[in-house]
Amino acid sequence: MKTFLLHILLAFSFFCTAQQRYYSDPMKIPLLLSGSFAELRSNHFHSGIDIKTQGVTGLPVYAVADGYISRIAVSPTGYGKALYINHPNGTTSVYGHLNKFSPEVEKYVKDKQYEKKSFRVDLQIPSFLFPVKQDEEIAKSGNTGSSGGPHLHFEIRDTPTEEPLNPLLFGFPVTDNIQPKVFSVLLVPLTKNSFVEDSPTAKSYPVVFYDGQYHLKNNPTIPVWGEIGIAIQTNDYFDGTYNKCGINLLRMSVNDEEQFTFTLNRFSFSDTRYLNSHIVYSELKAAKRRYIKTWLESGNKLPIYTHNGTEGRISPKNNETEKVQIELQDSYKNMSLLSFSIIGKEKKPDTDSVPATIHFAFNKTNSYRNDSVSLNIPNGALYTDFEFEYRTEPASDKFFTDYHFFHNNTVPLHKNARFALRVDSLPEQLQSKVIMAYVHPITGEYTAAGGSYKDGWVSTESRNLGVYAVTVDTIPPEIIPLSIAENKLTESSRIRFKIKDDFAGIKSIEGLLDGKWALFEYDPKTATITHYFDKDRFELGKNHTFKLTITDYRNNNSVYEARFWK
Repeated sequence: MKTFLLHILLAFSFFCTAQQRYYSDPMKIPLLLSGSFAELRSNHFHSGIDIKTQGVTGLPVYAVADGYISRIAVSPTGYGKALYINHPNGTTSVYGHLNKFSPEVEKYVKDKQYEKKSFRVDLQIPSFLFPVKQDEEIAKSGNTGSSGGPHLHFEIRDTPTEEPLNPLLFGFPVTDNIQPKVFSVLLVPLTKNSFVEDSPTAKSYPVVFYDGQYHLKNNPTIPVWGEIGIAIQTNDYFDGTYNKCGINLLRMSVNDEEQFTFTLNRFSFSDTRYLNSHIVYSELKAAKRRYIKTWLESGNKLPIYTHNGTEGRISPKNNETEKVQIELQDSYKNMSLLSFSIIGKEKKPDTDSVPATIHFAFNKTNSYRNDSVSLNIPNGALYTDFEFEYRTEPASDKFFTDYHFFHNNTVPLHKNARFALRVDSLPEQLQSKVIMAYVHPITGEYTAAGGSYKDGWVSTESRNLGVYAVTVDTIPPEIIPLSIAENKLTESSRIRFKIKDDFAGIKSIEGLLDGKWALFEYDPKTATITHYFDKDRFELGKNHTFKLTITDYRNNNSVYEARFWK
């Protein structure tokens, strides 16, 4: 039923494109894109399009159709300041990374922030409160949240399911005459008895373009044996921009028989992390390259794939040549083709000894335990089976345990696993400051991974396999005033501070002006917090007392106090 309704909606959108569009443009500037729908991002598919705002913030943003504001969210990360508008046709338009809302909405949000004493809010709005008309200005564009530069993040969602739909199927005037570009191909042995050029490891091949399609450089016929998977490194581009974007359709044929296809014009947010199975995750971690698979792993539940029963796995017989053709399309049906050949060449498995491993299966709960560590990976966390390895190395004196290598970071987890390390030498006064560190296996740099202490063990939950060790954080955050010097304001309309934390991260920010809670906007990108003076909430034209308290996730805190006239 869901698929049927989507087809009806998309058919309607194409009719509107040819006749009169249902949606108008969210900005009245040329729509140049820096991001496309379903583009590959970190742990997720991009759920909309990113519209370039000419390198500036503060441009008008408009409602794309009649409706009402149904949700308003403000966050220091993610979409930053975002608006959601429900429309009569059963869709919701989303506008993210905004700088400001319209004046009436801005006042409503600010009132709620003071009521909740929180910068971060997520507000469900009654349908009667903020009706909007098509082309009504609703906000100013910005760079808030996890934005990497000024732009508007724009989505169209199916309202009942909240699933994002490809906005480029609804007639927005985006110009795209550029075919997807192919950069290289990866051949991956899929079993312990599989080989590419007599090697049990994956091998990449550069490509060249001629005769209207892509080919492997020097046009080799690649010898393989056993089950082989093929993956492709590709990007799409739009006219007038150089930003790397994504494809929406891939089709692989072997000997002119269609074997594997996916189409990505809709997905569920609950499924978006399956991206880590959609790509060759180990290549992302090892070489920072995203290869899209043309085969399906057993634990990948994305409903976007079709195949001929092989799940896209190729197993040529000995001395049998197979012709592989891969077709790529973007949202505007610009198409690229890649063709090459493989040949089956029997290869006997090596009989050399291999490291001791434990078999972890994708379709069950997997665990490992010894006197020093415990690991529990729940059912549904793995996309495919793998051979788990564990070892230790001595850690630096910053840590209270050894480095514990829970396999490595090239195996993705869909759900949180539970890690626990035994700690025998932790002083009692440091137990509340303990924290699990996730350690880079080469550089030794580490990041906080949470954790708590109980009965000699430190445990945490994480979706990353790799190196863990236990340390503590006893250092309070740092507060650097940017607008106050010697109890005098250096800016007339606001107070700003830089805030930094050594390790655990900022947990809470509390500013008190004359003993009353004051709203501070937090931008983690610049590590800056800002309070804008508000004459409706605070009496101005007098001397003020001010107190700022910053607390991290191990309850270390710093306090800054000042007096000033404003």
